[in-house]
Amino acid sequence: MIKDIFVWLNNQLLRMDWLNSVVNWFFKEVIGLDTETLLYKSITFFFYDVVKIFILLSVLIFIASYIQSYFTPERTRKILSRFKGIWANIIGALLGTITPFCSCSSIPIFIGFTKAGLPVGVTFSFLISSPLVDLASVILLASIFGWQVALAYVVVGLVIAVIGGSLISLFKMERYVEDFVLESKTNNNELESIEEEKLTKKARVKYAIEQVKEIINRVWLYILIGVGIGAVIHGFIPQSLIETILGDKNPFSVIIATIVGIPMYADIFGTLPIAEALVLKGVGIGTVLAFMMAVTALSLPSMIMIKKVVKKQLLFMFIGIVTVGIIIMGYVFNALSYLLI
Repeated sequence: MIKDIFVWLNNQLLRMDWLNSVVNWFFKEVIGLDTETLLYKSITFFFYDVVKIFILLSVLIFIASYIQSYFTPERTRKILSRFKGIWANIIGALLGTITPFCSCSSIPIFIGFTKAGLPVGVTFSFLISSPLVDLASVILLASIFGWQVALAYVVVGLVIAVIGGSLISLFKMERYVEDFVLESKTNNNELESIEEEKLTKKARVKYAIEQVKEIINRVWLYILIGVGIGAVIHGFIPQSLIETILGDKNPFSVIIATIVGIPMYADIFGTLPIAEALVLKGVGIGTVLAFMMAVTALSLPSMIMIKKVVKKQLLFMFIGIVTVGIIIMGYVFNALSYLLI
């Protein structure tokens, strides 16, 4: 009975099956579209996903932002400074999942952490996990693919972040950080003396509401574009064509998905509808997740920003580690997909 209750809550609150029924009823009974047409499949997919994502996103961003209000950059830096070795990389990766920094806004944080004297490998563990895994995206992933896939995605993202940061430390790549970042290191004692702003519950609620507005304003267009692409894939592109390019029978499907994702720039929320449509067309879950990870962790604008603070040797190593990690993850997920879905 407990399992049935959990499944019902998951389907109604996260997957929003009720919304899917309402959308299908509206376009079938009120608008009068033929349920067998490609237009019907595309338009119902579009409206269902848009409304579902915006509802979930608003609620989840509010909750996540309220929690994140306790983790200012200064507090995050202080926590990281207490750990050494691989434990520092693990904590850096974990903190990256609960701090509200996207791939581009993470760069100033990276500069601040490096100036404060934190090891470059630790800051890279943070830098990798921060855009790759966050609380809202995990729950949205669960609403589409289920909790097993969402949790596996988190684990893989953290593993890539920890290994990436550890390798950068192992090979002493801090010498390839741009000089202007290293020259003006802030005195740690001075940073310790900075009094953090004490927020009241009311102020945290206000902050969370502002974050909802800010993030929605930043990602709404990407969501509409992503859902639009997903709707076209779902309704109009033949399944046979997609399976030929990205299906399990193509041994290069994961590599292709990763390469296609790198030039794009979107939050994970904009890539989810595309991922959902690809899965519905028979694409392996590993291939789809590789595409999503490439978009969020290796987007071209993010790489351009990172290039401004590190030299090419460190940039290429960062790209190489994350790319190889994503590709390996993709093939492993495809091989084990029958256990995850």
